[in-house]
Amino acid sequence: MQIFTTTDVCAPDEPVAVVQPDVILTSDYDYNLPPERIAQTPIEPRDHARMMVLDRKTGAIEHKRITDIVDYLRPGDLLVLNDTRVIPARLLGRKETGGQAEVFLLRPLEDGHWETLVRGKNLTPGKKIIIASETGPQTIATIEQDLGGPKRVVSFDQNLDEILDDIGQIPLPPYIHEPLQDPERYQTIYGYKEGAVAAPTAGLHFTGDLLMDLRSRGVQFAYVTLHVGLGTFQPVKEENALEHEMHSEWMEMTNTTARLINDTRLAGGRIVAVGTTSVRVLETAAKISLGLEPSDPAPPNLVCGWKTVSAWTGETNLFITPGHHFRAVDVMLTNFHLPQSTLLMLVSAFAGRETILRAYEEAVREQYRFFSFGDAMLIL
Repeated sequence: MQIFTTTDVCAPDEPVAVVQPDVILTSDYDYNLPPERIAQTPIEPRDHARMMVLDRKTGAIEHKRITDIVDYLRPGDLLVLNDTRVIPARLLGRKETGGQAEVFLLRPLEDGHWETLVRGKNLTPGKKIIIASETGPQTIATIEQDLGGPKRVVSFDQNLDEILDDIGQIPLPPYIHEPLQDPERYQTIYGYKEGAVAAPTAGLHFTGDLLMDLRSRGVQFAYVTLHVGLGTFQPVKEENALEHEMHSEWMEMTNTTARLINDTRLAGGRIVAVGTTSVRVLETAAKISLGLEPSDPAPPNLVCGWKTVSAWTGETNLFITPGHHFRAVDVMLTNFHLPQSTLLMLVSAFAGRETILRAYEEAVREQYRFFSFGDAMLIL
């Protein structure tokens, strides 16, 4: 176990020691969730979902609504939103022999190829899947490479950008069993950069009226991009969570956003991250500002005092666990996460494991709705 200490770079209200554990037991991040607490449909309107307000210093809890967030943000605060948009990544088709098959798009590769997950028997290199839609467009997907398990590299005989909206379906998380009547309800109202296969769900709560209300009160907005991957739903299977291989996701922090964040900090405002995806972009950008890679450990002499972020575009595999010193996030709005998940570990790193687990127990007791279409938690 390493204990990093500093004497001259930490502000008076910052911790002067950060403990980086050698072992984090996955079982320590479990909790009991009755199945009926998993939200199957979104709340209407969006901003009427419930919001637990958690003070991470005192552990105090208040029960509010999303619309009450205006009472907790201040003039000069910066709300950081993920502007990704979910693509219709689920492609249903049939093999040349007539059997059913499915292609799930994960990420684009070079030359029009895609990394995918496939479902169906004997989908080996060279096999073809015919994908059609009710409106007519049809494409043929060819298995090019077996990446192990259900992963394949697939090519298409047409440009997917031109036909994907016709042949694809918006994927929903595996714990949602009810059909979605309006696919736009699994999109944020401000997302426009297509590339995610899952929504940044904390952002689903915002309406145009709520954003305008915040702006009228002096809250500023900034946008980052993180294309949420399917790995966000993968459970941590290792007994020691630090051995978990964190999935990589494409992110972008523009010069404009980096400047807004740094100017906000200089002016004394708070950085309010909407969702764990925004958190991962911000904390990655704080590391990049020192010339580090996302997964690099914190250097001992710079545990505190990382107050700037840098523009950066690329893959991030940052795994935020207890012991992480947050350098770019002051307040977090997030949904309630799956047991033993990387996201539950992230919010535990921000507020403390015992504090978060107590809050989750109360959320179950107070009948909050959990996961993607569920309620939210504002962590101050």
